[in-house]
Amino acid sequence: MTTTPVPARLRAVTREVELPDDELGGFDPHGFAWLHHGTRIVASGVAARLSPADAAAVLAAVDADDPLGIPGTGAIAVGALPFDPDAAGELVVPTRVLGVCDGRAWVTEIGPGEPAAAATVAPPTRFQVAAPRSRNDWQVAVEHALAAIDGGDLEKVVLAREVLIEADTAFDAHEIVRGLVASQPGSFVYASAGFVGASPELLVRRNGEVVESRPVAGTTVADSDEALLALAASVKDTREHRFVVDGIVDVLGQRCTELHRDAVPEVAVFGPVAHLATPIRGRLTAPAPSALDLARLLHPTPAVGGTPRRAALDAIRELEGFDRGRYAGPVGWVDARGDGEWAIALRGAELDGARARLVAGAGIVAGSDPEAEWAETQAKLEPMLRALVRP
Repeated sequence: MTTTPVPARLRAVTREVELPDDELGGFDPHGFAWLHHGTRIVASGVAARLSPADAAAVLAAVDADDPLGIPGTGAIAVGALPFDPDAAGELVVPTRVLGVCDGRAWVTEIGPGEPAAAATVAPPTRFQVAAPRSRNDWQVAVEHALAAIDGGDLEKVVLAREVLIEADTAFDAHEIVRGLVASQPGSFVYASAGFVGASPELLVRRNGEVVESRPVAGTTVADSDEALLALAASVKDTREHRFVVDGIVDVLGQRCTELHRDAVPEVAVFGPVAHLATPIRGRLTAPAPSALDLARLLHPTPAVGGTPRRAALDAIRELEGFDRGRYAGPVGWVDARGDGEWAIALRGAELDGARARLVAGAGIVAGSDPEAEWAETQAKLEPMLRALVRP
């Protein structure tokens, strides 16, 4: 039974439409967008707000007129959840959804409401960029983490730092999302209530009984073939990556009749940064958990938290000095059948009028060097800095 107040007798009507020339034409900067080569969803309006724990019950109660019956059609819940697994999160059932998948397009409408027209605003021209914590602060935090690793309390912890931007006019989420789609091919471009970004990391995808994940961990600046070869051969980065893959396999393996992981990670390039990545694919045991349930079970993976999980979360709270908010939390969508896609909300910015907050992290393991980890966070911040701070 749901504890979230929901309007009575919600009805979702889905109809196939012609493929749009521009999915972002009706994007609401306060709404939701999910854009990559597989599935593209642009949603606006609020038919219901709900806690993640209530999502299945709320979606199941919606009267659906859905002749397509493919992932993403009918009633869906969308949003970005906090990094802190103990923090309350909120999802939205939108009033209107435009979806595109495998050459088919549809519109779902739930209750009254039309997508808000994108406001035309003059782009910012002056910016102030500040990092609240200094390079020395970072070094001290990394050294504390390394001491905990040497002492056996941790194997890995991900430490993050924030960058704050203040502009002379409000940021335009619509144009930022459009720019990320063009500049970050292969990434999951997302927008959720003013939180925008382009993540390289698929946390989980569920389509029927098939489940997929593609964790990334281990990073280098993708400025030469030599750098990519060095990443593939790096003992430190391979160990960091293995922690993440093992953590995901442990969780999914308990819920699958079969599960496959590639034996050797691939090197995946995302703009200025390259990562080690390992595709994981399995077949879920019936009754299959929903994509949202799986995302909540997996989060936080060692890619954004560390291992052991509880000790890493305690270290993050002690050493970072700020609340991550929705950075590195799950972002995505789930439908009433339980199908859906969730990424880890990386390479993003929280927009608040003329202010923006960016966060980037680095995995600290035995052998990590504070200067090299600082450089890694700089490389990860670059795509969003370039998207926001433009001449």
